[in-house]
Amino acid sequence: MGIAVTVTRTEHTGTELRAFAAKGRDAAQVRRLLAIALVLEGCSRTEAAESSGMDRQTLRDWVHRYNDAGIEGLKSRSAPGRAPALTDAQKAVLKALVIQGPDPVTHKVVRWRCVDLRDEVARRFSVEVHESTIGKWLHQLGLTRLQPRPFHPKKDAEAQETFKKTSPTWLALPCPGPRPARR
Repeated sequence: MGIAVTVTRTEHTGTELRAFAAKGRDAAQVRRLLAIALVLEGCSRTEAAESSGMDRQTLRDWVHRYNDAGIEGLKSRSAPGRAPALTDAQKAVLKALVIQGPDPVTHKVVRWRCVDLRDEVARRFSVEVHESTIGKWLHQLGLTRLQPRPFHPKKDAEAQETFKKTSPTWLALPCPGPRPARR
């Protein structure tokens, strides 16, 4: 037989732990509270563990967590997850780069696409990611992937207006007005 589990926290009785369990929403925490309530009521470690669906060693570990941190220590913890690929400072640089726009001579593009930004991130920060990740980052930064229509860097606005005024095709287009009703 194993050594008896000793619960050193005495601020709650088994009945009070059952009341906390009845109000709980975390199923795993409820199961742990009920197992510790059984231990407080005098059940053996084996009986308490089996009735709560865990091993004796697992119950022992949870009793130690309860002794150290109380009821809050019985909550399930979430894993921290993977570290972000870019730091906050690097994301700020990326946002500034997107807002500034590409230099056609240096970057050889007239507007940023996710593919182009992916290559720029790889060049600047040595981070290889998929282009869909770039789209997610743009969304997190409050930017959209929609771009204004690109224009040629050597575009001449005066020449365009002169063309509109003198072109026979442009002058022959009908004026947009109210459409006749269909019958």
